Amino acid sequence: MKLAPTAQKRSHRLEKHGDVRIDNYHWLRERDNPEVRVYLEAENAYCRDVMSPVADFEERLFKEIKGRIKQTDTSVPYREGSYVYQRRYEDGKDYGIYCRQKTDGAGRLANREEMILDVNELASGHKYCDVDSLKISPDERFLAYAIDVVGRREYSIRFRDLSRGKELSDVVSNVTPNMVWAPDGQTIYYAKHDPTTLRPFKILRHRLGSTLRDDRLVYEEPDPTFSCGVWCSRSKRFILIGSFQTLTTEFRYIDATKPDGPPEMFLARERGHEYQLDHYGDSFYVLTNSEAKNFRLVEMSENERDPEKWHEVIPHRDNVLIEGFSLFRDFLAVAERCDGLSRLYIKRWDETDEHHVAFDEPVYEVNIGTNKDSETTTLRINYSSLTTPFSVYDYDVKMRERNLLKRDEVLGGFDESRYETHRIFALATDGTQIPISLVRRRDTKCDASAPVLLYGYGSYGINVSPTFHSSRLSLLDRGFVFAIAHVRGGEELGRTWYEDGKLFNKKNTFTDFVACAEHLMSEKIADPDRIYAMGGSAGGLLMGAVINMRPDLFHGVIAQVPFVDVITTMLDETIPLTTGEYDEWGNPNEKKDYEYIRSYSPYDNMTAVRWPHLLVLTGLHDSQVQYWEPVKWVAKRRSLQENDGRRLLLKTDMDAGHGGASGREKSYRELALQYAFLLDLADFKVS
Repeated sequence: MKLAPTAQKRSHRLEKHGDVRIDNYHWLRERDNPEVRVYLEAENAYCRDVMSPVADFEERLFKEIKGRIKQTDTSVPYREGSYVYQRRYEDGKDYGIYCRQKTDGAGRLANREEMILDVNELASGHKYCDVDSLKISPDERFLAYAIDVVGRREYSIRFRDLSRGKELSDVVSNVTPNMVWAPDGQTIYYAKHDPTTLRPFKILRHRLGSTLRDDRLVYEEPDPTFSCGVWCSRSKRFILIGSFQTLTTEFRYIDATKPDGPPEMFLARERGHEYQLDHYGDSFYVLTNSEAKNFRLVEMSENERDPEKWHEVIPHRDNVLIEGFSLFRDFLAVAERCDGLSRLYIKRWDETDEHHVAFDEPVYEVNIGTNKDSETTTLRINYSSLTTPFSVYDYDVKMRERNLLKRDEVLGGFDESRYETHRIFALATDGTQIPISLVRRRDTKCDASAPVLLYGYGSYGINVSPTFHSSRLSLLDRGFVFAIAHVRGGEELGRTWYEDGKLFNKKNTFTDFVACAEHLMSEKIADPDRIYAMGGSAGGLLMGAVINMRPDLFHGVIAQVPFVDVITTMLDETIPLTTGEYDEWGNPNEKKDYEYIRSYSPYDNMTAVRWPHLLVLTGLHDSQVQYWEPVKWVAKRRSLQENDGRRLLLKTDMDAGHGGASGREKSYRELALQYAFLLDLADFKVS
């Protein structure tokens, strides 16, 4: 077996508030330095070498994962305008093919299917390809779409004349995928980012056939802690421009029939006021946290801004978080979260009925699906659980009946009755109960003999949904239990749950995760010698912090694109995400914030103790967690780690960014590597 690569130490002095840090691996930030590339390739080769004894098993896992997924499949069609749209995949192709079909006045399909975009053709010759934000012009003639062939979230917007099946010469480069058509079918608004930090800070207007030099600035966000974006209201009457920061929101609007007009202020930013905005009929609808920590929904006339005259549609409730809403002619659909579970609330405008959509499982995720037609009497919803594959329903609001349109088919003899899911609670160090969602085969014994994979995130108010993944069966069918720790920092139990896991409460996220692991062992769900942890991005920060706090707790850890050099990153305003996240992590330019972040930042708190087995994954073009954070973390760990038999593996995807591989086949292989790592450590027969 090859020796592990060793990165050279090159002392780099960092000082702030009188605190001096020596970073011996700061030089690994030099993305274009040939020495950096050599080191990354050496780590990749070492990873392959260490995993080579189970290479055949990894290949079997890859085929197993791929074999459960229908390689030729289509999405549930949805109607928009006079067409029905859907996406399909074909066997042997990595990317989707987008199609549409004309309907007649009665809604019947009238003509043959029309292919509007084949992403496989666009991806040809590229190692990475992401197509986002497909937008059809109001006259249904043009398609606008955004494409990124590097993985760094720098897109180009292209246009296709669907009436002729030809690309237009217009290309808007180095922008975000956020865009929206004006009703004239000739004008498109788009968001442009800062070329260094990738912060979306400008909204511009492009007219088909014109040059980029002719594009007009509509709005520029001057505050470096804010980003901005552009949308169209549900009524199609207004173009909405929003500015967002962790704690504050501000919207402007433009009369959509006058695309050249200037944006008008809706509600000016006020520190701590967050809101969502939409328009339907003759009213604006605002989901606001004004006097409502968990948000309330209010209605106001087009010309009214006085809060005293707002009409409250959905009041604030202490135990219910309102996450979003969708407006229809006859009813309102609201996405809520109560007691850690998602749910949908229906309210008819005529006040003849209001109710929640009923589901049977104890742990699940439901959300509002694709609903382009506001005149419909049915609601398209998406549903999944840890045992139920992704399902699409049409819900008859009047009859309260669900019609299953499609449930993802899992090949290979999958029977959901063989598996069970439930929820338990762990007691945190401060007495808070932390929910844990679990799934396992029914024949997996609960006698402290099962290996467990515990997953966590816990940042930005993002919830980890208890949803189905067919690839996970490769673990469950071999006796693993999969668990999700719904730690503070997410929003599973409302806004307070988020606030209790950010800024100076951030360490709650880490101690919650430790408490969940210990509870699984004390309840004899997990084998204490075979408990594993996984997290990505901010969840990778969680992995790093927990390893430092309790290096003895987990047998193995997978850290995906981990955010582990927190203090250095939050002091660097030249890289993406820093200035916009001071209200999430703190601003280390302030001494108090610096000291708190410094006390948990994984890279700065490593000691020469025995760590768990560790697999670290990153992407060279990652713009959200720069590749050098996990790379420096591994390099520093190598300098501290004696030859204790514990694996320390780093795999860098040289052609991808934060989300990993873009094609189906490559993503299956990434999963196979991770599962082979876990199953080998858990002493499963892998030969």
